Amino acid sequence: MRKQGSYKKGVTLFSDIFFSFVFLQTDKLQPNRDTVFFRDGVRRIDFVLSYIDDKDERKQERRREFEANLEKEGLELETEDKSDSKDHKTYFLKIHAPWNVLAKYADILKIKVPFKESDFPHGREVPLEFLSCPFRLPDSIIHPQPDYFTSPFDKNKVEFFLISDKSTFFPPSTRNRIVYYILAHCPYYSEGRKDREKTGIKRLLSNGTYTAAFPLHDGRYWKKARNSEPESERYNLYKHWARFLCFYKEQPLNLIRSRMLAAEMSFLRRVAGLICFYISKEICDAEVGGSILMCPLCDKKCPFWKLNSTCLSSWQSHLFDNEGTVFFAIFMGIWVTLFLEFWKRRQARLEYEWDLVDFEEEQQQLQIRPEFEIKCTNRRLNKITQEMEPYLTIHSRCARYSLSAATVLFWISLIVACIIGVIAYRLAVYAAFASIIKDPMRRIQLVGRFITPQLATSVTASCINFVIIMILNFFYERVAIWITDLEIPKTHLEYENRLTMKMFLFQFVNYYSSCFYVAFFKGKFVGYPGDYSYMFGKWSKLRNEECDPGGCLIELTTQLVIVMAGKQLWGNIQEALLPLLRTWWNSRRGRHNPENQYSRWEQDYILLNFTQLGLFYEYLEMVIQFGFITLFVASFPLAPLLALCNNILEIRVDAWKFTTQFRRPVASKARNIGAWKEILNAVAILSVVTNAFIMAFTSDMIPRMVYLYAISRDKSMKGYISNSLSVYNISQIPKTNMPEENWYDNSTVTYRDYRYPPGHMREYDHTMQFWHILAAKMAFIIIMEHVVFVVKFFVAWLIPDVPSDVKARIKRERFLIQEYLHNYEVERLKLQLSASFITERTLWKSFLFSCKGFWVQSNVSIPFNASRSSWNVN
Repeated sequence: MRKQGSYKKGVTLFSDIFFSFVFLQTDKLQPNRDTVFFRDGVRRIDFVLSYIDDKDERKQERRREFEANLEKEGLELETEDKSDSKDHKTYFLKIHAPWNVLAKYADILKIKVPFKESDFPHGREVPLEFLSCPFRLPDSIIHPQPDYFTSPFDKNKVEFFLISDKSTFFPPSTRNRIVYYILAHCPYYSEGRKDREKTGIKRLLSNGTYTAAFPLHDGRYWKKARNSEPESERYNLYKHWARFLCFYKEQPLNLIRSRMLAAEMSFLRRVAGLICFYISKEICDAEVGGSILMCPLCDKKCPFWKLNSTCLSSWQSHLFDNEGTVFFAIFMGIWVTLFLEFWKRRQARLEYEWDLVDFEEEQQQLQIRPEFEIKCTNRRLNKITQEMEPYLTIHSRCARYSLSAATVLFWISLIVACIIGVIAYRLAVYAAFASIIKDPMRRIQLVGRFITPQLATSVTASCINFVIIMILNFFYERVAIWITDLEIPKTHLEYENRLTMKMFLFQFVNYYSSCFYVAFFKGKFVGYPGDYSYMFGKWSKLRNEECDPGGCLIELTTQLVIVMAGKQLWGNIQEALLPLLRTWWNSRRGRHNPENQYSRWEQDYILLNFTQLGLFYEYLEMVIQFGFITLFVASFPLAPLLALCNNILEIRVDAWKFTTQFRRPVASKARNIGAWKEILNAVAILSVVTNAFIMAFTSDMIPRMVYLYAISRDKSMKGYISNSLSVYNISQIPKTNMPEENWYDNSTVTYRDYRYPPGHMREYDHTMQFWHILAAKMAFIIIMEHVVFVVKFFVAWLIPDVPSDVKARIKRERFLIQEYLHNYEVERLKLQLSASFITERTLWKSFLFSCKGFWVQSNVSIPFNASRSSWNVN
C-alpha cells in the first residue's frame, strides 16, 4: 500500500512537471504580445480603440459605419478578439496609418519636416557651459538629432524632403496626431446621410460606443530592453527624469515636450530673502515694554496686558518687517520682469526647435470646434475662406454672455460671503482664546508663552479658510467648464483662452482674498478706546479685530504659509496617491500574467486617461504659485524657497505620474502658453502695487523711518516705542469695553495709534505725526512703483523677446525654402520639358522616316544631315 501510494505520488509529480514543461514551451512558442506592432511585426500600431460588445444594436451599427469610414480614409485595422483579453469582455481595435495616409494628412495639417541639414552654427545663450555638465543628461539618453531646416510637407514634392525611410520618417507623436485628427473628423453614419452630429471619436466615447481611445507607450517603464534593442523613451524618462534622485538634472524637454517648469532663478530669490533678516529687541526691553500697559484687544474677555508679553511675536515679525525687505521687494519686482523676458526668449527658441513658428495662426485660429458646428445651425459666408460656415446670432450670444457673467458674479460673491464668514469667526472666537490663553506676565503657562490669542485665531481661521478654498475649488472647476461650454466658443484656441480666464479669476479670488483682507483691511478700521468700530454695528458685539501685537505682517505670513503649504501638500498627495490607487485597482487582474502574454494595449488600457484639460490644471497650479511668491513676497521672503522645494517635488511627482500611471497623451501642438502669458504679465504688474502697499500700510517700516529721520534727536530708535503709542484715560473707557478682571494700578492705558492725549484741546484726534506718516506712505508707494516700473520697462526693452541667433535661423530657413523650392521647381520643369522634347523628337523622327520611304518610292533625293539628325528637303 505504501509503494502504491508512492507510485501514485510519483506519477502525479511527473505529470505536473511534464505539463508545466509543456506549458512553458508552449508559452515560449506563442508570439510576444507586448509589442507596438500588428501581428505581422511590420505595421506599427498608431492608435488603439477599445469597446465591450454588450449586444446593443445601435452601438454595433455605429462601430460598423465608423470603422468602414476609417478604412475608406485608408487606415488599416486589426481587431483583437475579446477571448484574447484578460477579462474576456474587451475588444481592441488596432489602427495603422500607411504612408499614403500620413502623406495626405501631413500635407493638410502643414506638418513641418526636414528638407536640408542645417548649416547654421548652433549657439547657446548659457555662458560657462562646462559648469552645467553635471546637470545635463548624457547624449545616449536624450538622443540628440541632427539639426535640420524644415518646411511644411507637400505630398506632391516628396523628393524635396530628406526621406530615407518612409516607415520612420514621421515620428510616433506625429503619426498619433494624424490618426487622432482622422478619428476626430470621421463620421459614423452611412454614405448619403447628412447627419453632422454623428461625427468624431469624442461623441463615440461619450455615448459608450467605444470605451477608450489612446496611443501606445513604446515599452514598459521598469523593463530594460534586450541587448540588441535600444531603450524605450518611456524607460529613459522613468530612469533619468522621474526618479527623485535626479532632481538636480536638467529637464529633457525634447523627450517630454509637454510643459516647462521655471525654478531656475528661485535660488537667487532665496538668497536675497535670507539677507533681509535681523532681530529687533525693542519691545522685549523690560524697562520699556515691561512698563507699558496696553488696552484690551476685545470687549469683556480680554484683559489689560504688558507690551513686553509680545516679545516672541514681535521678534518673529521683525524677521520679515525690516528695511532689508524693501530692497527685496524691489528686487522681486525686477526679477519678475527678468523671469518673463527670459521665459519669452526660451519660448522663442523652443518654438523654432519644435517647428511651431507661425503654427497658431495656421492651425488653431481657423479650426472650428465640432461643438460649435453642431449647436449653431445658422450659416453665413466667411470673407476669408469664401465658404459657408456656422455662426452664433447676436441675440443668442448676448443671452449666453449675460448668463455667463451673472454666474461668474454669483460665485465670486459666494467667495466674498465665505471670507466675511471667516472674518466673523475670527471676531467671535478671539474672545474665547483670550479667556483661555491668559496674560503670561501674570499666569505663566506653557502655551501662553508661545501662542497669543491673535496667533491662535489666525491659525485656526487660516485652516478653516483653506478647507473652504478646497471645497469651493471642486465646484469652480465644474462651473467654469459649464459656463464656457454655454458660450459655445468658435475655435479651440478661443475655448482654452476663455476657460483659462474664468478659472484663473475664480482661483484668484478664492486663494488670495483672505490674504488681501489681512494685508490691507485688518487693523485699519479699529477706532480707539471709547469709540471702537464694529463689523455689523454695536448690536453684533463683533468688534473689528486689531493686528497682532507684533503687527499684521506676521499674521499675513501665517496665512500665506498655511494656504500655500497646504495647497502644495494636498495637491501632491492628490496627484500621486489617487492615480496610484486607481491604477492599482484597474491592474489587479493582470498582475500575475506572463509578461509576453500581457499585451501592450491591455497594459495601457488599465492606465488613467490624460484628459484634454490635464495640462490646464498644471499651468493653473504654477500660475497660482507664481502669484503667492510675487504678490505677497514682502511679507514672506521665504515663499520662493518654499516654491522651489515644491517645484522639485512637483517635477518628480508629475514625471512619475506621466510615465507610470497615465496613458500616452495624444500629441498636440501649441505655439506658446496662450492666455497664461498675459495672466503672468498682469500678476507681475499687480505684484509691484501690492508689495508697495504692504510695505507702506502693513509693515511698520515707514513709521520707523519717519521717527528716525524726522523726530529722533540723536538719529537712533531710542524712544520709538513710546512715540508710536497713544494714551487713553482708563476712567473714560465704557463699561461694555472694560475687561472682567481689573488688575491694574495705572490711571492711563496705551494703544497703537497717533492721537492727542486726554486733556489736550484736540483730545483723541489724530496728531500731525499721523498725517506726516500717511504722506510718507503715499510718497513711498509712488516712488517705489515708478522706480520699479521704469526699471521693468527698461529691462523689457533692453532684452529682445527672440534671441538674435534664432531670428537669423528663421530668416535663413525661409530664404532656403524659397531658394530650394525655386530650384526644385526649375529642375522639375526641365525634366518635364526634356521628357516632352524627347517624346516629340521620337515622334518627329518616325514621321520623317515615313516620309523618306514615301519620297524614295517617288524617286526624290533627300539628303540626310547626320549631325543635325534631319533631312534637307530641296
